[in-house]
Amino acid sequence: MIERSRWLERDFAFGLPLSRFPDVLERLRGTPARLEERLAGSPPARLSVRAGESWSIQENVGHLLLVEELWDGRLDDFLAGAEELRPAGYDVGRVDAARFNDRPVDELLAPFRVARLRHVGRLEALGSSDAGRTALHPRLKRTVNVLDMMVFAAEHDDHHLARIAQLLAQP
Repeated sequence: MIERSRWLERDFAFGLPLSRFPDVLERLRGTPARLEERLAGSPPARLSVRAGESWSIQENVGHLLLVEELWDGRLDDFLAGAEELRPAGYDVGRVDAARFNDRPVDELLAPFRVARLRHVGRLEALGSSDAGRTALHPRLKRTVNVLDMMVFAAEHDDHHLARIAQLLAQP
């Protein structure tokens, strides 16, 4: 199998024309369905198994749920005219403290769907001037616009979906 790059080591190709906004929006809208489909029929006990020190499937899902707060906050930053977006604050302990493995997966998938669709609704309501707003991304140290941030979020979704696929493929 081809080895995946680590999230914090990835580089991103931004700069899509604003006409691609609807395409990326659909990618974000589709993540809950893709996640639900990927996990459908999986034995609950399998979803909470950790692979060494890395997160279980449910912890990956829980992380996606937690990160929705960041995506909403960064949209707030753009709309407020902030010069720099809020940092992610990679607090791995937050995932551990949430005890995602102690819950049924549906208790993670349902709120993720609600949070994501709320965020997508906020994005849908943007006009061209708001969608074109820019700010400095704190980790990448480059100026991004709302569409770039949407691409970043979609790539983050795919990163965790690919990790979940790897975990599901393990014997």
